[in-house]
Amino acid sequence: MEPIDRRGFLFAAGAATATLASAPASAQTHNAGAIFLSTWDFGVEANRRAGEIYAGGGSLLDAVEKGINLVEDDPNVTSVGYGGLPNSEGEVELDAGIMDGATHRAGSVCNLHKIKNPISVARLVMEKTRHTTMAGDGALRFAIEMGFTPQQLLTPKSLEEWLRWRNASKHETFWIDARNHDTIGMLGVDGRGGVVAGCSTSGLACKIPGRVADSPLVGCGYYADAAGAAAATGNGDVMANYCTSVFIVRRIAQGAHPQEACDDLMRLMARSAPNLRDDMYCVIAIDRHGEIGAASMNSKQPLQYALWRNEGGTLHTAPALLG
Repeated sequence: MEPIDRRGFLFAAGAATATLASAPASAQTHNAGAIFLSTWDFGVEANRRAGEIYAGGGSLLDAVEKGINLVEDDPNVTSVGYGGLPNSEGEVELDAGIMDGATHRAGSVCNLHKIKNPISVARLVMEKTRHTTMAGDGALRFAIEMGFTPQQLLTPKSLEEWLRWRNASKHETFWIDARNHDTIGMLGVDGRGGVVAGCSTSGLACKIPGRVADSPLVGCGYYADAAGAAAATGNGDVMANYCTSVFIVRRIAQGAHPQEACDDLMRLMARSAPNLRDDMYCVIAIDRHGEIGAASMNSKQPLQYALWRNEGGTLHTAPALLG
């Protein structure tokens, strides 16, 4: 059986540029200085939505949450939210986390079923409870109590992919291939001290039920403080072991440029991480001044990232440590 391919369309896009809608003239003052940085080409529209929310008077947290919601709601993105590829038992399990750098508060959910917007549930964990992380059935009950409506998250497309995997005579188990690690990671700064990081994913396709990787873990899949923010995408089972995002933000706090901090993380991982030339290890970062960085481990699994600055958006390919 051929592996499920969810990255091919991204790699073909190269470093294309996308022009985004401008904010209304009345919102120019509030919008000045807001910058959003997101993973992958679906980050272009996510950033545009975040810019609209912020320009309309929303907070930086509102902007990041609603930007990520746009990707979670898209059934054509089979690695995040509604339509995400399921675990080995055919159940879509979602993970997400969000962090406010100004307050150093975070919220996250793991193994959330039947709720298509886990980033919004994660934000409520941060704002409505004294907890940081909720998981599984407890996270679902919390979401329902907060007013979310359970629904079927499998689309015909994702169900077909799962059935194709399950019915293959010698299907791979637990590990599909390195192209099934995408997340939406989004970072935002407003030039006035606001720093926010968020991350949402359906995780590894056909994973063992209950598997949690880096995406919902504070300091791993995302991290923010007064110095800046970072997010990771790729093989989360490995990347969690390096606390990638907090490593990058700590380097920024020490005076490193975000690009230097991302490169340092890649070099650290290269000392001991497995499968360096084939697997996906990617990060993005931003400091409070709006300087950015992005890096991937190898050119075989390149990272595309979207930048929204001065009310316009561009799509770029990150430099790779290894050719």
